[in-house]
Amino acid sequence: MKLVLAINPGSTSTKIALFDEFKQLFVRNIQHSNEVTSQYKSIIDQLDFRIELIRKELADSNLPMQAIKAIVGRGGLVKPVPSGVIAVNEALKRDLRNSPLGEHASNLGGLIAEELSRDIPGCKAYIVDPVVVDEMEPVARVSGHPKFERKSIFHPLNQKAVARLHAHSINREYEELNLIVAHMGGGITIGAHRKGKVIDVNNGLDAEGPITPERSGTLPAGDLVRLCFSGEYSKADVMEMLKGKGGFVAYFGTNNAYEIEKRAAAGDEKAQLLQAALSYQVAKFIGAMGTVLKGEVDAILLTGGIAYGKPVVDDISERTRHIAPVFIYPGEDEMRALASNGFRAINGKVAILDYT
Repeated sequence: MKLVLAINPGSTSTKIALFDEFKQLFVRNIQHSNEVTSQYKSIIDQLDFRIELIRKELADSNLPMQAIKAIVGRGGLVKPVPSGVIAVNEALKRDLRNSPLGEHASNLGGLIAEELSRDIPGCKAYIVDPVVVDEMEPVARVSGHPKFERKSIFHPLNQKAVARLHAHSINREYEELNLIVAHMGGGITIGAHRKGKVIDVNNGLDAEGPITPERSGTLPAGDLVRLCFSGEYSKADVMEMLKGKGGFVAYFGTNNAYEIEKRAAAGDEKAQLLQAALSYQVAKFIGAMGTVLKGEVDAILLTGGIAYGKPVVDDISERTRHIAPVFIYPGEDEMRALASNGFRAINGKVAILDYT
């Protein structure tokens, strides 16, 4: 028996799940209260605390630990890397601890995986498709000034998992298709997938792209500069406007897209306008990615939590179906995506990448 353990750390929880090649055997969502996490100065300081909670959960569940051949953690904010399965080595651990892009709970994934793998002889530790996967073409990096280069920071784990799922459903290979994939959650990223590579995508971390439940999306540059120098707001204030307190949060005080959908259905005109704006802007960016792929698009895939919302996906589909057929893959099964890549690694179906 070969098993893979998936680890997905979030700001207030750590999800763990055990898989054999065909099904999920075990899943837990270990919650971390603000009262506990606030005792730590940084997210990285929580590492030992979270590891011990996971070890206890696994021990109490009486799982066949010796059958685990790989532990796969969600990747963090490290240096730009190619898509794929990356072995956790000293260089990766260093950058997860001292991220060049800042702190994020996902930075813990590879560190937890490596530490737990030491408990099991022959077990390997990996991360898969971290948010910094970079396959952009040179022309896509050009902004409008040499001091600013566009960056690839998005949702590659879910985007590529959904793209492979769709390819399998039509008996094709992901590497044979041109796809536009829109991941729609708290952040929204829209990628142009050409034959297995995401050659252009909006930077979801810095709120480039459409409005989202908690991000502003791309703002008018001149107005943003004037606001920054108005003396009324600090750098932290402005960054919160872009992500965390932008989007639906700024307009409604909530990042719950379903709540906005319910308000819109009940006749709230402001909610209707904002919901329509999200759909409109997502569709507009999908259209832009259609030009990136020179109109040769096999399918448009809508995924993420917002893809459960019928009014949104119907509006996006109506606006974009002239480009290519639209398929809906709601939600994001990150645990299964992590595990499936772990099985690809231990079964020799993918080359393992080294982080340098």
